[in-house]
Amino acid sequence: MIKKITPLFLLLFSFLSFSQEYNIVGDLKDETNLPIEFANVVLLNKEDSSPLIGTTTDDLGAFILNNVKAGKYTLKISFLGFNEYTIDVELSNDINLGTIVLKEALEELEGVSIVAKRPTVKRLVDRVVFNVENSTLSNNNVLDVLKHTPGVLVYDGAITIKQSTPTVYINDRRVHLSSSEVAQLLESTPASNIKSVEVITNPPAKYEAEGGAVLNIITTKSIATGYNGSIFGNYRQGFEFPKYSFGTSHFFKTKKLNTYLNYSISPRKDYRNNDEFINFMDNNQISTSWETDYKRVRQSENQNINANIDYEIDKNNSFGFSTNMLISPREGTRTNINSITEVFNSNQVLDSTFTTTNKAVDETFNLAFTLDYIHKFNRPGEKLSTSLHHTYYDFSNFQNVDTDYRFPDESLIRSNRFQTFTSQDIRLYTGQMDYELPVNKSSQFEAGVKVSNINSKSILNQFTFNNGVKEEDLQNSDTFFYDEMNYAVYTSFSKDWDAWSLKLGLRTEYTDIKGNSISTNQVNDNNYLKVFPSFYLLSRINENNEVYFNYNKRIHRPRYSQLNPFRYFLNDNTFITGDPNLKPQLDDVFTLGYTLNNTYTFELYYRYEKNPALEIGFQDNDENIIKYINTNINRSISYGFDFTTYTSLTNNWSIYALSSIFYYDNQFFALQSNNEIENIDKWSVYAQMVNYFSFLKDKSLTADVSFLYISPLAEGVSIASDRFGFDVNLRKTFWKNRASLSMGVIDIFNTQNFNRTTKYLNQDILVNYRFENRLFTIGFNYKFGNFRLDSNKKDIDLIERDRLGNN
Repeated sequence: MIKKITPLFLLLFSFLSFSQEYNIVGDLKDETNLPIEFANVVLLNKEDSSPLIGTTTDDLGAFILNNVKAGKYTLKISFLGFNEYTIDVELSNDINLGTIVLKEALEELEGVSIVAKRPTVKRLVDRVVFNVENSTLSNNNVLDVLKHTPGVLVYDGAITIKQSTPTVYINDRRVHLSSSEVAQLLESTPASNIKSVEVITNPPAKYEAEGGAVLNIITTKSIATGYNGSIFGNYRQGFEFPKYSFGTSHFFKTKKLNTYLNYSISPRKDYRNNDEFINFMDNNQISTSWETDYKRVRQSENQNINANIDYEIDKNNSFGFSTNMLISPREGTRTNINSITEVFNSNQVLDSTFTTTNKAVDETFNLAFTLDYIHKFNRPGEKLSTSLHHTYYDFSNFQNVDTDYRFPDESLIRSNRFQTFTSQDIRLYTGQMDYELPVNKSSQFEAGVKVSNINSKSILNQFTFNNGVKEEDLQNSDTFFYDEMNYAVYTSFSKDWDAWSLKLGLRTEYTDIKGNSISTNQVNDNNYLKVFPSFYLLSRINENNEVYFNYNKRIHRPRYSQLNPFRYFLNDNTFITGDPNLKPQLDDVFTLGYTLNNTYTFELYYRYEKNPALEIGFQDNDENIIKYINTNINRSISYGFDFTTYTSLTNNWSIYALSSIFYYDNQFFALQSNNEIENIDKWSVYAQMVNYFSFLKDKSLTADVSFLYISPLAEGVSIASDRFGFDVNLRKTFWKNRASLSMGVIDIFNTQNFNRTTKYLNQDILVNYRFENRLFTIGFNYKFGNFRLDSNKKDIDLIERDRLGNN
């Protein structure tokens, strides 16, 4: 019996000894015996130097690492402006390291983890990774970072890659807002926690087949416990109105719990002045000409709330709850439009004028909630992720439109008034599951499924006034219901060799939709099954030369607002309408590229777009009406040659340059000309250059000088004129990187305005656009608490939300 019990006793004793946990304590001071607060203290695995646990020193310079298992470790301590301190420790009991003195880094700060450095670019088999962590860009907002990201164009609030709108993700999670709302969110989000931006021009099967390229913003991860926060704001002055943005972020982490909360508000007014010239045709002759001076003031007060909670149950299981909210209250969201139109006869003699005043208010609630669960298997890298999501979207708008028609002598002909109320209510539900399995050190297998359901109800009520009596216009009032079910399954496999990298993917989606217009009793049922293959191959010829080839198939489903058959009148003579029979756009994208010295990239691409859905302006020459119709054009073809480089010229001067020569050909149905097939095509040039300068010994003063040029290009059925811009921005950090102040001028020479010409068959429209492009900017950011902690901020995925917006 004793012989049997003894081994069990020894085993139990060994187990208790192995699971015994100890503490490491110490004090941190500088060479003048002053305590150093908020220094990073990290415990590393002795074998592979991987971080295990961390903390920061308090206001007396003291620190403690609790509940550390017995074993061999490396302790690393770092703080800005001091040399890094490391020591090997072997834990078999509690350790008091006493006072540790950090020596000031007098020569250079290269060993300190948060010294500013230039961004770097790395090409992987299916994406380009733009590393910006601790770079000169990290004190900007996220939208400013995208302006400097290779291949990304940010202009007039729009984000594009190779002339198409990308899908924006944060930590592989979709940002579920419309394109303009995404830009507003990123502009109010500080970039201090951004590690890198991934530009995925041909997304793999893991990502939704919906949309074009993918921008995946990766945040840094923290192992140190504690609290940090920040306040930030910026002011921009245009030639008409100021624009503001300010907010605060808070992050708290314990051993198992991570929480993040961000709130920002952006009160602003935006001014636009358009000059419109329309020649209405009759038998190829000008019958009448309209010249309009259009002025619009848009007031908004968007509020963004982002929050998430992550809880680690144990080392293999965790769950999280995330929410993303955008609220535009009615009190702060108004649009005032004033326009005057001069009507000339065929001899260019003034015939009459009409003046229109359009006053509108709207309100938006865009609320998203996601619940995640992740299970990590014992095999390293193997994991199963599940996600449930719900979006509540509620949009309403009211407009009052008054028009006075007058003779040339200003005597009144007649007055007209109408009012419109519109609303859109959308419910989105999704569930998905993803599985990742590393087959071996060089191979990876992924698979997943997703189900989504969308229910949308849109209402339009239009009212006219006869002799001052308000009446509902039943002919232009309607209720439209839209329901969509989507089922998706995907699988992918990747493999790396010494000289080759390969990734294959296949995604299959089945979509079932139903649209129902109550007033017309028009029901549209449609379903389709689509397969989306992806292929990526990269060859490393040697350490200085790489060649790659990509193919990808994508889909663009119409936005829900594009499917509404309503006629939404902007004034008596202009309306917008949708089409419930819109087809999805299908893209085939081919890319061949070459990279030299990991610095210079040359790329050829070809993209074929079938059935693109666009909002196109047509002039009705019979009724003298302008119609903005959401319709499918026949196809678009684009191909081009791109060159990019990101390199350092000196220790204090880096440069990013992009040039693109491309051809765009849109083939469409001329709806106002017997549906004839017409082409708009053009060769164009896009060029961008950004210079990054750093000054002072600690590089705390930086300057960005950028230049942008876009030649005339084809857009839908129109040709847009050329434009260029020149920006300068200065940034200074203070108080050991706790605070930063930036100042600059955007579009110094006010040269980013342009015009758009539509001229074919019986269509002849010219519009000159003038925006508040030239802006004086000033911004600040102040961090408090343990500000070196990195946020676990993440945003919710689900591609369907990108189709919610009305913008």
